[in-house]
Amino acid sequence: MAKRPGHVMVVDEERCFGCAACIAICPLSALELEGILAIPTEERCTHCDLCIPACPVNALEIKEEPLLA
Repeated sequence: MAKRPGHVMVVDEERCFGCAACIAICPLSALELEGILAIPTEERCTHCDLCIPACPVNALEIKEEPLLA
């Protein structure tokens, strides 16, 4: 899947518990672990979606980026 303009990878901080399944499957190392939370690096993320089904608690999604006023 190609990068979706105007969208960003989002991690649900209440669900993510730092299992690192998303980090292990990401071919571009676009996620890293900080404490017990996966943190996406949007500049590296291509929105390939491999990490989304890898998450056992469904903590990842690609959302439309909010417009800044």
